[in-house]
Parts: sequence; C-alpha cells; structure tokens
Amino acid sequence: MSEPEIKPRDNLQDHLREVQELLHRHKLVETLVHRQDMPRHDLVEGLVHKQHIQELTTRLDEMHAADIAFILESLPIEERTFVWDLVKAERDGEILLEVSDAVRETLLETMDRDELKAAAGTLDADELADLAPDLPDEVMEDVYQALDLEERAQLRAAMSYDEDAVGALMDFDMVTIRPDIRLEVVLRYLRRFAELPDHTDQLFVANRDEALVGVLPLGKMLVSDPERLVSEIMLTDPVTLRPDDKAEDAANAFERYDLVSAPVVTANNQLMGRVTVDTVVDFIREESEAELLNQAGLREEEDIFAPVLDSVRNRWTWLAINLVTAFVASRVIGLFEGSIEKLVALAALMPIVAGIGGNSGNQTITMIVRAMAMGQVDSNSGKRLLKKEVGVALINGLVWGGLLGVLAWWLYGNAQLGAVMTAATTLNLLLASSMGVVIPMAMQRFGRDPALGSSVMITACTDSGGFFIFLGLATLFLM
Repeated sequence: MSEPEIKPRDNLQDHLREVQELLHRHKLVETLVHRQDMPRHDLVEGLVHKQHIQELTTRLDEMHAADIAFILESLPIEERTFVWDLVKAERDGEILLEVSDAVRETLLETMDRDELKAAAGTLDADELADLAPDLPDEVMEDVYQALDLEERAQLRAAMSYDEDAVGALMDFDMVTIRPDIRLEVVLRYLRRFAELPDHTDQLFVANRDEALVGVLPLGKMLVSDPERLVSEIMLTDPVTLRPDDKAEDAANAFERYDLVSAPVVTANNQLMGRVTVDTVVDFIREESEAELLNQAGLREEEDIFAPVLDSVRNRWTWLAINLVTAFVASRVIGLFEGSIEKLVALAALMPIVAGIGGNSGNQTITMIVRAMAMGQVDSNSGKRLLKKEVGVALINGLVWGGLLGVLAWWLYGNAQLGAVMTAATTLNLLLASSMGVVIPMAMQRFGRDPALGSSVMITACTDSGGFFIFLGLATLFLM
C-alpha cells in the first residue's frame, strides 16, 4: 500500500469537517432507511450501510496517521469508536502512537487481546517502548516473546530509562559504516536500502568495537571524491548524547545547533542509537502541553469528550486547594468588616489591588518557569532573580500604584485613601514578584514540577496578601 499523502496542517480542519459530515450523513440515511417500509428492506439497508462505510474507509486510507489521530481526538467517544473500527488493522499501531494518552486509553479499551498484539507487532522496539505502559501485561509478554534477540535487547534498553531521559527518545533504526572504506563503497551500500531511515542527514562511523569515531554528513559525502576514505572527510567531534541525559538538554542541543539527528553513546562511547528531530519536536510539544495543564492545576492530559466523572477526578485536587485559599481570602476580608462598613470605597478598590498583584505574579512565575525549562536557572540564581524582580515590582508599583492613588483621590476626594492605594499596590506587587520567584524555586528544590499549580498558588498569595495589606493600611491610617 502506498503511503498516504501528507496534507498541510491548514487542511486538518477540512479533514475533520469532511469526516463529521460523512458520519452525519451516514447516521441520517441509516435512520431514514430504517424507518421506511419497503420490499427487501434488509437488503436495501445493508447496501446503503456498506456504501457509506466504504466512502468513509476510503477517506481514512488516504490520510496520514497523524491526521487520523487528530480526527479521533476531536470526535465524541461513540463516533470515535465507530471511526476507529474502520481503520485498517496494520495502521493501528502508528495511530496509537500519535494520539494523546487520554484518547489512547479509550481506543485500547475497544480492542481485544489479538488486536492489541497485532497492533504492537507492527511497531519497532523504540515505538513499542512508548506504547508498552498502556498495554496489558499478558499482551506485552506475548509481543516480547515474538521479538528476536536483538529487538528484545533494544526494547529492554528503551524501557529502562525514565520518560524524560534521552534513552526514552532513542531510535535504533540508523545506518553505520566503517572509517576505513571508500565513499564509493558507502554509496553502493546505501543503494541496497529500499529507503533510508527517516531523518537520516548523516551516517554514523563506528569501529569494529562499535565505538563511535565520527559522523559522515550525507551532503558532504555526495560532493566529495568517491575514492576518498570515510576517515578523511568525516567529522570527528560531533554532538553526542548519553542515554541518561535529560531529554530537555537534548531538546536544547537540537535547537542550539540546528540538529536533525544526533548519536546516543554510552560512557565508553559505544554507539547505542540516535535521537531525531521529529522525536524532539514531539517531546517539546508534550512538555509545553503538560506545563500549561500544570499551571492550571490539572493532574494530567484530559480527553475533552471523557465521561463526566473522569474529568471531575482530574480537576478536583487543585479546585479543592483553590477553595481553601479563597476561604482564607474571605476570612481576611472578614477581619476588616468594621473598616469596610465605615468606608465603603474600600470594597470597590480592594479587588483592583488583588487583581494587579495576581497579574504581576503570573508574569513573574511564567518567566521563571520558562527559564527553568530552558536550563537557564538553577538554585544559585535565586537571590539574583529575587533582587531583579523586586526592583521591577518596585518601579511598577510606584508608577501604576501612583496612578491608582490619584484616581482614588479624584473619585472619592480623599488624599489619604489615594496614598493608601499607592502603598498597597506597591507592597502587593512586591509580594507577587517575591512569590513568583520563591514558589517555582521551592518546587524545584523539593523535586516537583515548578509549573504545578503555580497560577493557583500565586493567585492565592496575591488575593489574601493584597486584601490584608490594603485593608490593614486603610484601618491604620483612615479610621
């Protein structure tokens, strides 16, 4: 079967609408035919059903696996299951790798043991390692037994590393050559392949002990004299990765050096595999999505069409924390009920102080978390960052707090209220900037994701702190 044509991303929505339209038309016609009272009703209904199924199956066969994954993620569970059943069995494995973890779970639930084994059997060892945590143990045992010795060793190697390590991103499909052969021999060797592994921009040069001694870029090989030896034109100091390196560090290396592929070697420089740019891009996307979810206090990626109870379980932890912090903020306000009763303007102004503090804190914490993800911040940078952010907050507080103070003076004719507004805004911005640095640094120190619930925590600090500072100052100087 020929490879499906890869469509531009702009057409993804068109693909989705087309499938949705076919599904809607299928359901509509099926309903109408089912209601009709006609001769040979079952035959007519069967023919109509087959016609629509064939049309939808043909469209799915023409699509790339990633496009089908996008469509499955965008359909309600009932329609998703219907479309999934129409996908050819030999494509199940690659599509399961493309869909999100949450949607993959719903697809696997519809497959029996034989279907799972068949899907897993189409995957390479490194791909199988990605899917293995979601497969039942008995299925994995059967799949493992069906592998040859080399594939078993590769699978064990890939599964032995944490998901955020280079070893988990490693691909074993690569081309290696010896340094003591002529380029003409290399060209003849490459012509024996039906096609080169994806993203092959360089060949890995290894000695007879399988130790990496250099890399041979394809572009450089093609323009060099075929009679020259590989050792004469290879690059002897390539960018290499270790299997236990952090995947984030590998992603930074790919971005910094514009890499397409990079060899993975052991401490003894033994060539193990390679990491390619497509895997790195997938990792970056998944990390970005996870960071956004963590900032919102979500425990994991969520299927947007998941059952209600599943979504509730995913969201309630940080909602409970937010409820507690909101209650604390309300009790802070309760401490100053008498002051608010005497000067009603306080009730109108205090949300402004809390709101601007929350926005400033979220700006700070976003910058710090991003710098941590880029590897630009460590535990030794805390004091310097805190000093810098306090300076920014002080200037912003004096400028914007001063403006708010003037507006409060103008609205309520009370210069002292304007001064309190300025002071409270400045102090709350100082609190927000400090917490914006302290919270992610503390999370990192305790081995937690710095982005986890960061927006919830910073909002809690600036709300309670802002109310306390503003109402406290108002009680001291206005009552």
